[in-house]
Amino acid sequence: MTGGATGIGLGIVRRLLDDGASVLVAALGPEELKRAVGGLPDTAGFAGDLAVPGEADRMVAHALGEFGRLDILVNNAGGGVIRPTLEHTEETLRATIDNNLWTTIRATLAALPPMVERGYGRIVNIGAESVRNGLVDHAIYNAAKGGVHAMCTGLAREFAHAGITVNTVAPSYVQTPEITEALAAGRFGEQYLNVLERATELIPMARPGSVADVAGAVAYLAGPDAGFVTGQAISVNGGSSMG
Repeated sequence: MTGGATGIGLGIVRRLLDDGASVLVAALGPEELKRAVGGLPDTAGFAGDLAVPGEADRMVAHALGEFGRLDILVNNAGGGVIRPTLEHTEETLRATIDNNLWTTIRATLAALPPMVERGYGRIVNIGAESVRNGLVDHAIYNAAKGGVHAMCTGLAREFAHAGITVNTVAPSYVQTPEITEALAAGRFGEQYLNVLERATELIPMARPGSVADVAGAVAYLAGPDAGFVTGQAISVNGGSSMG
């Protein structure tokens, strides 16, 4: 479980644990990792930047050492700079692509060999509904997440014969505990608040998604009931885009 120490990632970790999985939680820093997995049963931790060559290989080796096999990879590591396109810098462009696309590519490439060897695997990527609905100020973020969506379909076809499914869960605006806390503390600037307002306006159900909404979709795709589902982008969006 990459990006598993906070927000949507931690919610998915808890759901997978409830469903009986043992989970390696990967995050950037050891302190956030300690806060996340401390007290959780059947978990191990890995701290590293998965956009850096070699780190994903170390993560998979650690998972195999802890649990003896790798059945599921959830690619949730991400986070980018959301701003008007012409305000991006070389640094923010690189960070947005690295954090969302390269982390997913490297983790997937590291996880595939042991899955192919066993003839079984479930890869679930966390994409973004903004790829479909064109949410304001998300063009560069969408370029990265759009790459994740596109890679999903190619891998699904390439590895279907090996018993491996590859799918993407695409959430719309999800109000994580961290966002709720930041809103209450007034830590968001006006520009970001405007983005959140626009995101909510796009949702016919007139509410943000919850972490549990996303975790439920991931749990389905990662489980045995989705054995004939592959190459799909499942929108968890309250109806913000349809069809």
